[in-house]
Amino acid sequence: MMSLKIYAVGVNFKTAPVEVREKLACKKEELKDLLVDLKTLSGVEELCILSTCNRVEIYTYAQETALRTLVDLFVKRKGFENAKTYMFTYEGEEAVFHIFRVASSLDSMVVGEPQIVAQFKEAFGEAKSAGTLGKILSRLFEKALRASKRVRTETAIGRNAVSVSYAAVELAKKIFGDLKNARVLLVGAGEMGELAANYLKRLGSQIFITNRTYERALQLAQKLEGNALRFEELPNYLHTMDIVIVSTGAPNYVITKELVSKAMKRRAYEPVFVIDISVPRNVDPQVGKIEEVFLYDIDDLKDVVEKNLKDRLKEAKKADIILWDEVKKFSLWLESLKAEPYILKLKEITKPHEKESPYLRKVVFRAIREMKRNPSLAPIIFRIFEEEVKHVDGRKRLSHVHN
Repeated sequence: MMSLKIYAVGVNFKTAPVEVREKLACKKEELKDLLVDLKTLSGVEELCILSTCNRVEIYTYAQETALRTLVDLFVKRKGFENAKTYMFTYEGEEAVFHIFRVASSLDSMVVGEPQIVAQFKEAFGEAKSAGTLGKILSRLFEKALRASKRVRTETAIGRNAVSVSYAAVELAKKIFGDLKNARVLLVGAGEMGELAANYLKRLGSQIFITNRTYERALQLAQKLEGNALRFEELPNYLHTMDIVIVSTGAPNYVITKELVSKAMKRRAYEPVFVIDISVPRNVDPQVGKIEEVFLYDIDDLKDVVEKNLKDRLKEAKKADIILWDEVKKFSLWLESLKAEPYILKLKEITKPHEKESPYLRKVVFRAIREMKRNPSLAPIIFRIFEEEVKHVDGRKRLSHVHN
C-alpha cells in the first residue's frame, strides 16, 4: 500500500514565464469550488492552492497516485495540459522545507518581501473555508507561519524593505531621474500597484487613480492623497501621464496598443514608463514597441530586484538553517502520529486497571512517552502491555473463581 506524503507541486517565477503562470492563475471567486472539486475527484486527503502573481502552487497530503490525478485534473481544468513541463514537485521533508521558504519569503522574487505572509494566510483561509484542510496541512501551515516569524526576528532578512513594487520605482528613477512632480496613473486597485504608487508619492510624484468602479478609485485616492479619474475617460487623459502602473484583475488587456499610440501622438512622444504588475497581464505586449514607451511586466523586474538582494541573500543562508530546524520538528511530530492508534488502544486496555495499580499508571505514562519518542517501537510496546493486561485479567478471573 502506498504511503501518504506531503507534496508541493506547481509553477513559480523560477520555473515558468509569466505567460504560463497567468494561464494557471486562480481567481479568488473560483478557488473554493476548484478546491472542493479537485479534492473530491482526485482522492487526495488534504489540499490547498497558493496563487499569486509569481506562483501557482498546490500543497497536498496524498498518495502518489492521487497526486498524479490531482495534477492532471488541475491542468485540464485550466485548459493548459502542457503546463506540466514547467512544473516542479517536492515531497516529504523537501516539500515542507519549500513551503516554509515560501511562507518566509525566502523563495520570493524579492527575498524578504512581507506581502507573501498575507497571501499565504489567505490561501490557508480559503482552503479551510472550502473544507479541504485536515490535521496535517493545518499543522503544517501553523508551523510555516511560526517559521516565518522566527526568520524575521532572528535574521535581518526584512531590513531595507524592498518589493516588486519598489523595484518598479527604482526602474522608473533610472529612466526619468528625478521623479518629483512626475504624473503617475495607477490603473486598478491591486495591492502591489498601490504600494508602488505609495513609494512614488513619497518621492513627490503626483498620483492619479482610475478603476472600473469609481467609488473604489475615490477611496484609494483619499488614502494616497491623490486624484480619482473615471475609467471610461481614460483616452482623454492618458497622454498627460508620465508613469502608468497597471494592477487590475481583468482577464484581458486594459491598456491596448491603439490606446497608447493615440496618447503618444498627443504628448509628442515624450517618454512614458508603463509597468504591468498584473497576472494575467493587462497591458498588450505590443505597447512596448511604440516609440518612447518603456514597458515592463513582472518578469522584467528580476534584474532590478537581484541588485537589491545581495545583503538579503546572505541573511537567507542563516534563515535556511532556522527553517531546517523547524522542518525537523515538524517531521518528528508527523512521525509521532504513527504511534497515536497504539497510544489510544493502550489507554483503552489499561484504563480498567489504573485505579487498582498506581504503579501501572506510571508505567503507562512512561510507555506513552517512549512511543511518542520512538513511534517505530509503538507496536512492540503495545504488544507487551497487551500481554500483561491479559495476565492481569487472567489472575482476576482465577481469584474470582477461588473466592
